[in-house]
Amino acid sequence: LTGKEALTHFPSLGPPGGSGPGKGHVKQCELLQLSRKQKRLCRREPGLAETLRDAVRLGILECQFQFRSERWNCSLEGRPSLLKRGFKETAFLYAVSSAALTHSLARACSAGRMERCTCDDSPGLENRKAWQWGVCGDNLKYSTKFLKKFLGQKRIGKDLRAKVDIHNTNVGIKAVKNGLKTTCKCHGVSGSCAVRTCWKQLSPFHEIGRLLKLRYDDAVKVFSTSNDAVGHSELAGPPRHGHSPKQPSLPRPTDLVYVEDSPSFCRPSKYSLGTAGRTCSREGNCDSMCCGRGYNTQSRLVTFSCHCQVQWCCYVECQQCMQEEVVYSCKQ
Repeated sequence: LTGKEALTHFPSLGPPGGSGPGKGHVKQCELLQLSRKQKRLCRREPGLAETLRDAVRLGILECQFQFRSERWNCSLEGRPSLLKRGFKETAFLYAVSSAALTHSLARACSAGRMERCTCDDSPGLENRKAWQWGVCGDNLKYSTKFLKKFLGQKRIGKDLRAKVDIHNTNVGIKAVKNGLKTTCKCHGVSGSCAVRTCWKQLSPFHEIGRLLKLRYDDAVKVFSTSNDAVGHSELAGPPRHGHSPKQPSLPRPTDLVYVEDSPSFCRPSKYSLGTAGRTCSREGNCDSMCCGRGYNTQSRLVTFSCHCQVQWCCYVECQQCMQEEVVYSCKQ
């Protein structure tokens, strides 16, 4: 959350309520790894500490889900070292972290967990008389405005790494914005749509994570170049197809960008635990994940519920079945 460790586990956080009225959120703010300015904002906003914790958990779980079949599986081990570098993986961490913060803040507003914001009450739709704004929409407008203040993004002169981190943070925010949809329900006689109740709704975070993973797969390696027209340096990447081979191109606002090639992640290092012992799919990714070392095959018996039946009135009765399962794992 500070930009040094974008996704940090907070196992020490207690229940949201705290020990005293009005002071529980203050204690939670002190437990978070935040800058002085961020802690001040956190203390002034009841509900923010809990929302930040939810955002961190959301970002971690989505990152690990998207990279579950990759050599780097977004584990917590090695993350501080990873965030000091300019790899593609670092780019994804910044993007998924800011996306999770944006998503969680907007949802917290509509759920009534924040004191300074509520439902999205500015639809900005055409033909407003035909639309009746109802239900509690996700407040993305407040979320993005607050987040930029919370992250304290400033214009950084010639610092390439700072420009890259801010760019990737904004990619995550844009991914959430692109997933904002208008959901409506019709009201009227015999199913007619005489009146429609509509609200803004964010896409499920899995969809945003999947989009960011596609952006990771197509990430652009950049460098810093001077732009005499605007008087400052900017990010530049390799020439695009159809352009002059000598003319570098500016990365698109939706491109994840990085500045250095990633390590292999095959062996244990300060960036990851390596892939030894990781489970894999023999027909899918074992050859890639195991880095040519081969894989072990193991059979095991798995117990699962089967032949389930609903009993009167209100419970389900199941039998226990067993089946053999083959597991493949990377060799040392």
